[in-house]
Amino acid sequence: MAIALPEGLIVPAVLGCESKNLEDISSSAKDLAARAKGEGAPLTQEENSGGTFSVSNLGMFDIDQFTAIIVPPQSAILSVGKARQEAVVENGEIKTAQLMKMTLSVDHRVNDGAEAAMFLAELKSILESPSKIFG
Repeated sequence: MAIALPEGLIVPAVLGCESKNLEDISSSAKDLAARAKGEGAPLTQEENSGGTFSVSNLGMFDIDQFTAIIVPPQSAILSVGKARQEAVVENGEIKTAQLMKMTLSVDHRVNDGAEAAMFLAELKSILESPSKIFG
């Protein structure tokens, strides 16, 4: 995850995500953010350099969409904008829905566009039906 500090942006990693549940990942991310801001023990070298994928959220700054730059040696970064209520057409009727734009920047030396598209499709599916996270 990308964390803005007065000294600049850092991208510490939640390590071992593949063996953590959603609650553990959330707890680890909160701990990393607090320690990055100087609360508690300092970040380890591995936490500062061991990431492979980052998420950058500028939605809280009222940003709709942006493209983040990959921080080496990572392979991708997901940019998340603000969720907005917008008019959509569904089955021929106009309704309102919460929409959020995301952009995925991928290092093509590591991943290809097809894999990136499949990842975004799966992420979209999960966000539209959050119960899929637990199934």
